[in-house]
Amino acid sequence: MTARARHHVMSESDVRRAVARMAREIVERNGGTDGLVLMGIHRRGVQIADMVRREIREAEGVEVPTGSIDITLYRDDLEVIGPRPIVGGSNLPAAGIDGKVVVLVDDVAYTGRTTKAALNEVGDWGRPRRIVLCVLIDRGGRELPIQPDITGREVQVPEGQHVEVLVPEHDGRLGVDLVEKGAESS
Repeated sequence: MTARARHHVMSESDVRRAVARMAREIVERNGGTDGLVLMGIHRRGVQIADMVRREIREAEGVEVPTGSIDITLYRDDLEVIGPRPIVGGSNLPAAGIDGKVVVLVDDVAYTGRTTKAALNEVGDWGRPRRIVLCVLIDRGGRELPIQPDITGREVQVPEGQHVEVLVPEHDGRLGVDLVEKGAESS
């Protein structure tokens, strides 16, 4: 397979600065850390949520409860995935989400369908006081009327390319690239 064009949009330090800014904005909008719960959306939203959690802990001295959401069974395109989707499992914080401010954290906002699925799953778990959507990259192109409340960076994505958020746990490095569709990861 031939490697396709890859353009670096954010370096590791760019991502860390954006995450620090997003963490401050979450705390500011909430008026502190009371009642906050961070929920990372699988896959890379979990790592971004963990980075946000660490930033809040460092700045506020408080450990914000964190969980994860695997939206696989809530997708509206399961037939495209195939007959045996891989389900990773969701983890709800021990304190639950009822009456809390749940911050859904994802790597990229695009059509809005991932967020819709996450909202459906959260609704099955309980009734938060409020839900805030926080994404590292907003690439536009919404198909549903869902907009992030907190964004690390907006990126214009040319036709034929997609955004790839890279995290050390999955990719060996931290950053954001624009990659031609069909290009292999590196």
